[in-house]
Amino acid sequence: MKSRDYSPLMAQFAEDYAKHSPKSAAWHERAIQYMIDGGSNTLRLLQPFSPRIVSAKGAWVKDEDGHQILDFWQGHHANIFGHNPEMVTSALARAFSEGWGLQTGFTDRLQIEVAEIICQQTGAERIRFTTTGTLATMYAILLARTFTGRDLTLKVGGGWHGGQPWGLKGVGYRDGFAAMDSAGIPAGLSEQVLITNFNNVEKLHDDFRRYGDKLACFILEPIIGAGGLMPATKAYMQAARELTQKHGVMLILDEVISGFRFRAGTAAALYEIQPDLMTLGKAIGGGMPVAAIAGRADILSLAGRGGKVKFEGGTYAAHPACMLAGKTYMTYLIENEATIYPTLAVLGKKTRQVVTRAFADEGIYVRFAGDRNEALPGNSLHMLLFPYEEGHELMTPEEVRNPAICDLALSEKVLQLGLLLENVFTMHGLGSTTAAHTEADIQFLGEACRRFAQRIKPYL
Repeated sequence: MKSRDYSPLMAQFAEDYAKHSPKSAAWHERAIQYMIDGGSNTLRLLQPFSPRIVSAKGAWVKDEDGHQILDFWQGHHANIFGHNPEMVTSALARAFSEGWGLQTGFTDRLQIEVAEIICQQTGAERIRFTTTGTLATMYAILLARTFTGRDLTLKVGGGWHGGQPWGLKGVGYRDGFAAMDSAGIPAGLSEQVLITNFNNVEKLHDDFRRYGDKLACFILEPIIGAGGLMPATKAYMQAARELTQKHGVMLILDEVISGFRFRAGTAAALYEIQPDLMTLGKAIGGGMPVAAIAGRADILSLAGRGGKVKFEGGTYAAHPACMLAGKTYMTYLIENEATIYPTLAVLGKKTRQVVTRAFADEGIYVRFAGDRNEALPGNSLHMLLFPYEEGHELMTPEEVRNPAICDLALSEKVLQLGLLLENVFTMHGLGSTTAAHTEADIQFLGEACRRFAQRIKPYL
């Protein structure tokens, strides 16, 4: 493996970027006087500084310097229709003009209507709302531990389930996925979280033979986010369902990313399984902070009156404006399911083809994680990688995050800053294609990748 030093290139990129976006640079200097690193979500805080956005519509955002930037981050993958779709913004504007939409602290009919939509589309018996995917996964694990009376949680190495205690192990790759990813976790909790391998059916069977009768839950993403944006195989998902049922373990599907992304419902249905609990977020909020746990009534009843789990959801759970946005968004997805998802599939495939060809034309081999997948066809979620050699399938987080297999510095920091100079914003190797992206937008991305490839070739 050739050693690659990108420090001279990154220094040049940083210098060019400072000239390219002086107003965003000035706002950054102001921000770091008051906020840690200049913001409140580390993912959004690029180095040397982030673009400060003043407007966003469809596939594009505009920054303080007046640049129109083609965006593939799209609200942490939440925006299926791009930024600020008119169907949601107009509904919110009407509500606010009529004196409705801000926090009241009361119940209303919108919660019921949104609950009905989600239960009908997912097969869940009951639902409770909260505000973030992190809270949803935390409460789901609390419910599973209480329902089973067991302590152990099984999760996938490379899987991200939010910044909550049971989710903060096995996300970062440091000679494997075995370490805690944060300080401050209660002593002993690390031993209560076991790590298995994504898409490895044999390892999953072995883990359940050893620990099955001690496990409270297995929490799993149908398409693993931080670990590569790759789908689980059908064999793996069905093995997860069979093994959890056999051992009395609660199967929690984390569908915060995948819910309503591939169909107007959960990805679980495409695998022909039904989990005990599922966590939802992102798309169900239509651009507003909505998350939920849905699933079996007997488990969720533990959060009810007299229940043992203190799952209150939070002050802003089922916020009126959030419920209106979610109802509007999901209703539109349901009513237009037959056209929206095939369109997403075509645009997603086109995105991968154009990017791969742009680099190939410059003599650079690239690969998208999980690109040879039949379980969730038409994947509109993309992680672009730069393998040192051809032949790796990149179907597991271990392959994706192994620095001996993929040039991680190139696919993350170098690619992100280099493409930002071309007025394209990416995250984790690329991001997500939305229904707002056009073929012209994808060609714009392709040309940006071509120019980026020309700049990095001397360093490869």
